[in-house]
Amino acid sequence: MAIPIAYNLRNLVVRKTTTIMTALGIALTVAVLLAILAMVNGLAATLASSGDPLHLLVLRKGSESEIVSNFAREQFQDLKFKPGIAIGKDGQPLASLEVVTVINLSASENQEGINVTMRGLPPAGIEMRHGIHIAAGRWFQQGRREVVVGKPIAARYPEAEIGKKIRFGRGDWDVVGVMDAGRGEQGSEIWGDLNQVSADLQRESVLSSALVEATDAVTAKALVNDINNDQRLNMNAQSEQQYYEAQTSSAAPIEYTGIFVAIIMAVGSSFAAMNTMYAAVSRRAREIGTLRVLGFSQGSILFSFFLESVLLSGLGGVLGCLLVMPLNGITTGIGNSNFSETAFNFHVTPGIMLGGIAFAVVLGCLGGLFPARMASRKEILTALREV
Repeated sequence: MAIPIAYNLRNLVVRKTTTIMTALGIALTVAVLLAILAMVNGLAATLASSGDPLHLLVLRKGSESEIVSNFAREQFQDLKFKPGIAIGKDGQPLASLEVVTVINLSASENQEGINVTMRGLPPAGIEMRHGIHIAAGRWFQQGRREVVVGKPIAARYPEAEIGKKIRFGRGDWDVVGVMDAGRGEQGSEIWGDLNQVSADLQRESVLSSALVEATDAVTAKALVNDINNDQRLNMNAQSEQQYYEAQTSSAAPIEYTGIFVAIIMAVGSSFAAMNTMYAAVSRRAREIGTLRVLGFSQGSILFSFFLESVLLSGLGGVLGCLLVMPLNGITTGIGNSNFSETAFNFHVTPGIMLGGIAFAVVLGCLGGLFPARMASRKEILTALREV
């Protein structure tokens, strides 16, 4: 005969102070874990949506990022007419020679400034980014010191709002538009005219990278091999998706550290749940003896106390989810391989929350097993004599 669940629920309510304190301890552990997972998930979602499967990023051999790559205009002329590159609306190959650098902007949360990616690109580079559009203002004009900033940049940096000026290179640049890149990393960049940006950087001849668009997926693979084997170019091509996927490594140390902290906190929470249940067993010795007299078996008592610990930890898991929910959608940033910052949003998904509750239940199982076992083994007469 099983003990009704209502018995466990009543005991949790009667011991409300202990229940709340133990549940909060578990909730904090779950919240730390979920915050880390939401951050990593948000960054992964941003980088995953940044690359196009038909886009190939071409860098100098040995370069791992655009910021340290060199690409001469003469090399670009050899590259842009390779077979397999798609043709744009103007009848020219969809190939974009670009220059990338970093500039420092004062952020609302960091007055000393944060590095932001500045990209100079031609009209073809804008045409190739299919998912990006102007959210406010207009695109920059060629030959002018005008820039367009990503929405996260405009939101986080006061000097990057439309109508204001950004000090860069040889002069001030007018912010004329805000672009919406969805979750893409391009939202963490500032764009300007290639020739004007390269002139201000005094890099008119040697720029950073090239982006080309293949006609189809099969051609893209052949084009990668063609570029990588071309001794004249001395360049390395990879899919844009692979390039951004590699940047998720920047979040690995934070993820590992967060999980390690969560594990340490989990051990403490497990012991807290165990102490709570041991105290409950000691205080309810007569109840246990009475349950035995009424005919409940040792197995029923063991399961009842074990279930009570699981319910307690499950409550903590739900509270942990509620604590972390306000983080969903909050914008933050992390350093990338270009020595600048990638902006992304915390992304709390139902899957992450279910994982947090499951993690809390595991803590309850570990913390409740031994107290439940002790409760089930109490002798009837001994239990009835205890005060």
